[in-house]
Amino acid sequence: MQRPPIEQQITFLYVADLAMTAQFYEKLLGLELALDQGTCRIYRTCPGAYIGFCQRQSGAALTSAPPASVILTLVTPQVAEWHAFLSQQGVIFEKAPAFNPQYNIFHCFLRDPDGHLIEIQRFEDPAWRPQP
Repeated sequence: MQRPPIEQQITFLYVADLAMTAQFYEKLLGLELALDQGTCRIYRTCPGAYIGFCQRQSGAALTSAPPASVILTLVTPQVAEWHAFLSQQGVIFEKAPAFNPQYNIFHCFLRDPDGHLIEIQRFEDPAWRPQP
C-alpha cells in the first residue's frame, strides 16, 4: 500500500492573549491570516505550511510558560534584513544574527508576546535549500 499524501502542515500553540498574538504575527511579521476560527487563528508561513494560535482557556491546566523544547523557525535568505526590520519596530532579540558552525546556518532569536521562541534562519549549505 502506498503512503497517502500530506498536503499541508499546521503547528498549534496556546497563547494567553489571542488579540496581542494576532497583532504580533499579522501586523509585525506580516503573516497572512488563512483562517479565523474565533478562539484559534491560523497563519500561512509559506505554501502548505501554517502556524496556529489558540486562546488558552481560563483555568486550563497549562503551564504559564511555553515549553523550552519548541522553536518556531522561519527560513529566509534575508536574516539580517529581518533583524533590522524587527529591531526598528522595537523588537528585542535574544540573539543577534550570527553564524552557527555546528549546523552551518546563519540565524537569530526573538520571542513573541507569549514567550514562544522564534528563530529566523538561513541554511548555508548549498546542497540543502528549501524549495519554493
